[in-house]
Amino acid sequence: MARKPNYDFERRERERLKAEKKAKRTAEKKEARENKSGQSEPSEHNDGQNLTSYTAE
Repeated sequence: MARKPNYDFERRERERLKAEKKAKRTAEKKEARENKSGQSEPSEHNDGQNLTSYTAE
């Protein structure tokens, strides 16, 4: 005889896995945004010198 399907458990398990996957993706995107924004900011170790300015002849 076949087992009785437990639809509620199966649905909860699918939703739990989906939420876990979504949380992981969200965390990765947040970390990528932080890394990207961290790279675009000027570094503090250049002693305030403006490296982009130069004198054109």
